[in-house]
Amino acid sequence: MSDTKQFGFTTTILHNDRRKSIEHGSLHKPVHTSVTFGYSDARQLASVFQGKEPGFRYGRQGNPTVSALEDKISKMEDGVASICFATGMGAIGALFQALLKAGDHVVSSSFVFGNTNSLWNTVAGQGVDVSFVDATDVANVEQALTANTRLVFVETIANPRTQIADLARIGQLCRERGILYVVDNTMTTPYLFRPKTVGAGLVVNALTKSIGGHGIALGGALTDTGLFDWAAYPNIAPNFRRLASSAQGMAQVRAKALRDFGASLGPEAAHHIAVGAETLALRMERSCANALALATMLEQDERVAAVYYPGLASHPQHALASNLFRAAGSLFSFELREGIDCFDYLNRLNLGIPASNLGDTRTLVIPVAHTIFFEMGPERRASMGIAESLIRVSVGIEDTADLLDDFRSALNVA
Repeated sequence: MSDTKQFGFTTTILHNDRRKSIEHGSLHKPVHTSVTFGYSDARQLASVFQGKEPGFRYGRQGNPTVSALEDKISKMEDGVASICFATGMGAIGALFQALLKAGDHVVSSSFVFGNTNSLWNTVAGQGVDVSFVDATDVANVEQALTANTRLVFVETIANPRTQIADLARIGQLCRERGILYVVDNTMTTPYLFRPKTVGAGLVVNALTKSIGGHGIALGGALTDTGLFDWAAYPNIAPNFRRLASSAQGMAQVRAKALRDFGASLGPEAAHHIAVGAETLALRMERSCANALALATMLEQDERVAAVYYPGLASHPQHALASNLFRAAGSLFSFELREGIDCFDYLNRLNLGIPASNLGDTRTLVIPVAHTIFFEMGPERRASMGIAESLIRVSVGIEDTADLLDDFRSALNVA
């Protein structure tokens, strides 16, 4: 396959494995389950360990199947390198494990996934200062910066209230200040949006979600877009400074977060995710269209108090979403009117499945305050705008008419 010809998104992902030689003419990179890799020449083994030539050392740091997926993710994000992890949270945890130290400062959007919020609170207890701000306005981010700010972390679309960070202006601010800008692209995926276009230095993707797409494999990834100058980052260890500046950050992440910490993605999961990724664009087109239709219907129903979806004109960042993203995503949330029990409503659905994942081919629903955001308590939930009746909907690829009928019928009984 040509390495020079430019193809579209889906064509590139479908044929990416073939850009390199694959064993026995296989169209997919095979599942390599070996933990260790032998060399006929001991000098070559040493050369691989020293980073003088490519190769595999030990399964914790890399594997041919995982490497093929990493290359695929890099193509998706138009990045220079990617590293895969056992979970999306493993990828975010790698930021702390590999790139931060006591005394550093992080600015994070206050509208982040509950587990990410929990992780940053853990990090704050271990000597790294963390400031949570309303990232829908770059002024709040700028006000929180200090001399020790090492990175700014935001999500493209917040889960579950769908607030959208001031992505481009935060990117410009970070570029001017020389600060690492990290964007979690899970909610939009590389098909709807590439954070590189707004200046992100690192991109996070929870591969478990829409990229894998079928709810059968956990995984996460960090992608280096090539925009950040690692030579200026103060926390790179001396042994990585000998590398080209463009390679220093990811080399340290691979060593500190995989070799030392062991948050490694297994080859079987990597294979499932790689196969699922081939249909990402097709699934996102369908699920985003379904989400818009369902959110529109619910917003027009008097029994629904509020709907939060960037695809609706009523959303405060609707114009921003329309400008940045190919579509508004496959997730939204809504609140029922007082007197309608959210649990009873969810139990009346036939197609919406009460479950905690998102980005699945099936539509998944969950009462947010009572489950994934329960641990943070009512005060923190209130600060994030999460009402007790809030229902999150991860919209799947079912037939649109069936979904509309299911959600409408459950309201009719109410």
